[in-house]
Amino acid sequence: WISLGDTADHFLVFATVDKSKGHRGITAFIVERSFPGFSSESLHGKLGVRAGNTGILTFSDCEVPAANRVGEEGEGFTIAMSAIDQGRYTVAAGSVGLAQACLDASVKYSHERQAFGSEIGQHQLVKQMISKMYAGIEAGRLLVWKAGWKKNAGERNTRETGLAKWFCTDHAVASALDAIQVHGAYGYSNEYPVERYLRNSKGSVIYEGTSQIHTLMQADYLLGYRKDKPLRVPQLPYEGEM
Repeated sequence: WISLGDTADHFLVFATVDKSKGHRGITAFIVERSFPGFSSESLHGKLGVRAGNTGILTFSDCEVPAANRVGEEGEGFTIAMSAIDQGRYTVAAGSVGLAQACLDASVKYSHERQAFGSEIGQHQLVKQMISKMYAGIEAGRLLVWKAGWKKNAGERNTRETGLAKWFCTDHAVASALDAIQVHGAYGYSNEYPVERYLRNSKGSVIYEGTSQIHTLMQADYLLGYRKDKPLRVPQLPYEGEM
């Protein structure tokens, strides 16, 4: 499954051209919808992110001309990892926004809902959930900014985007769960938006690398088992206002 796979006209596809070389045998290609043997269909029944199209791609004896190769043969994995860095960055940033929506909804409802003669915002454990949301949002936003700063400086930010993606997506799920708890029974219904926030947040801890793989990656950096190679194509620093 891939975002917009049912509507796009061109696809960046990574295919193994030499199995004996492992990941070094992967090459990137541009596949056009008009190519014989290529087809796609819409994916239905997703838990969340229902406003975004998702497509299932099928290749049946689909031939791609050499002119549609991206980079050199065997560079596909490197190209894919570069693209994933930026994908992880956007997922992290979006997750900060989702957690912020959970916080905003919870603060609003905590003022509106009365229980035992006072706003539920006066209850200590409700305050605890709201405080946790805020602390994680602020920490996550700083991680996203750091990853973006390195990108704008023309530096590789694989480690930073991975950390931001891991932390921010996990916190978005935790914030959505707490937001539902703050809303009580209403949080379990679609009368309020927090149930949608949980459904949408859950996908973020799966795509662009699961939370589990990011946990291992960060440990490998710290233990010295993983080191990033120089960028395949040097990135020029951003020259606009920051």
